[in-house]
Amino acid sequence: MTDLSHIRNFSIVAHIDHGKSTLADRLIQSTGTVADRDMKAQMLDSMDIERERGITIKAQTVRIDYKADNGEMYVLNLIDTPGHVDFAYEVSRSMRAVEGSLLVVDSTQGVEAQTLANVYHALDADHEIVPVLNKIDLPASECDRVAAQIEDVIGIDASQAIRVSAKTGVGIKETLEAVVHRLPAPKGDRDAPLKAMLVDSWYDSYLGVVVLVRIIDGVLKLKDRVRFMSNDTVHLIDRLGVFKPGMLPMDQLGPGEIGFFTAQIKEVRDTRVGDTITSERKGATQALPGFKPAQPVVFCGLFPVDSSEFEDLRNAIDKLALNDASFSFEMETSAALGFGFRCGFLGLLHLEVIRDRIEREYNIDLITTAPSVVYHIFMKDGTQQDLHNPADMPDLTFVDHIEEPRIKATILVPDEYLGDVLKLCQDRRGVQLDLTYAGSRAMVVYDLPLNEVVFDFYDRLKSVTKGYASFDYNLTGYQEDNLVKMSLLVNDEPVDALSMMVHRDRAEMRGRAMVEKLKELIPRHMFKIPIQAAIGGKVIARETLSALRKDVTAKCYGGDATRKRKLLDKQKAGKKKMRQFGSVNIPQEAFISALKMDS
Repeated sequence: MTDLSHIRNFSIVAHIDHGKSTLADRLIQSTGTVADRDMKAQMLDSMDIERERGITIKAQTVRIDYKADNGEMYVLNLIDTPGHVDFAYEVSRSMRAVEGSLLVVDSTQGVEAQTLANVYHALDADHEIVPVLNKIDLPASECDRVAAQIEDVIGIDASQAIRVSAKTGVGIKETLEAVVHRLPAPKGDRDAPLKAMLVDSWYDSYLGVVVLVRIIDGVLKLKDRVRFMSNDTVHLIDRLGVFKPGMLPMDQLGPGEIGFFTAQIKEVRDTRVGDTITSERKGATQALPGFKPAQPVVFCGLFPVDSSEFEDLRNAIDKLALNDASFSFEMETSAALGFGFRCGFLGLLHLEVIRDRIEREYNIDLITTAPSVVYHIFMKDGTQQDLHNPADMPDLTFVDHIEEPRIKATILVPDEYLGDVLKLCQDRRGVQLDLTYAGSRAMVVYDLPLNEVVFDFYDRLKSVTKGYASFDYNLTGYQEDNLVKMSLLVNDEPVDALSMMVHRDRAEMRGRAMVEKLKELIPRHMFKIPIQAAIGGKVIARETLSALRKDVTAKCYGGDATRKRKLLDKQKAGKKKMRQFGSVNIPQEAFISALKMDS
């Protein structure tokens, strides 16, 4: 058993691409935790999609044994966290399991929006924070300027910031010493009843559910019977150990240690993140303060391109939900797309990652409908309901008012692009809350409606700032606004997969853009097709797709004009009849392109 004073638990937090995973690699390599021949880049990013996109999606943990300069042996438990806003939930729960953080800042880029967001997570969890300036091997590195920026923007003393190059290995020894001497040791009582916090859980096809725990008090032993306090289930521990990144079996885990166990649990849903685990007999009576479950923010429909693959899609989604507690789904049907699922995600990147994983790991081609957010609809009889899918909108005569979710967005942007960013936020019905400067970069805070952000806000922000802006947001609550449901009609038939909620002032513009786009995408038929955008019974925009026509008057040479007229009238009557009975086939590409519409 390790003495409490010789344990250090810490996480690495940073903005995307500032070098968290590379620093973790160097710490693992320099302490000999993994043999050099087994080393690979981004050691802790195990999913293919993480390695390919170069991002961390799941927080990963590793135990490092380190002999400090004072000759003592220390056990360091490191959690590598994601940097993206969509996975902030992973970050906040990893923070509760450790006592300190290494704040990694790229010495060429400086403080970014996500750096701020992740530091606030760490400060909320009462962490001791050690700033680390990374990438000092690059010629553009400006350590003094970035250290000053950390002090200005975040308000942390950066005079003793460690200067590191995670790529070349400079400063790694100093980082390990700082972890040992500057971060606090965990607290805990060995003799108290067992209290362990469930940090994460995932499904392994051989072992069942693997549970990652941080022991707060007491000792967890092999063959113990433990009780999960939130759902009151009892399990027998059949495997216990720590990650070095591979699994290393142990007989027991004491206070302050982070490890894993398996207990023949079948479903990840039975292991709620943030739950307290205690002994079955003489257990703790009071649970640890948990954290609130992840709230899905963005909803969209997932449909298989080939409707015969629906069962395969159901199996794929079931398996993904086993590993991702923040992903929710329910079945839905659509006249245009057949059977599918309405899924909830934490953000657009989360949506993309899930969609890519289904397409790649389960080989199913998907159609994704337009992402939408959850609206609160207040009826005239005083009831309230949540609207996940615009197609389910109740009749407006019974609706009193509609509320939409608002977010507080923090955007850090170089000075020269500030005007474009302000215009973009203004166009998206944003309200400016704050504008301050950190060196040559402006920090803008806006109150924005979430449904304007989920569509293509991030892409537009990146394009108007040439990729230099960084963006972070958090939900602030709901607010009433003048929202309406816009439906699209093709040949007088509503296409439910394309209906969306829009602000009344912007409806006409959005509707016109949609019908023009659909006119280009739908192939011409033998009869003319009206394409309309409507709010309730009122058409606000219309385009007509002309018919394919045969030249029936080609064989008339001269003669009376009534001969031509007769042939044309006959053709016209035929086209009219075809339009009544003909159905319009809208190709899949048309749906996908129409939903990707750039406003």
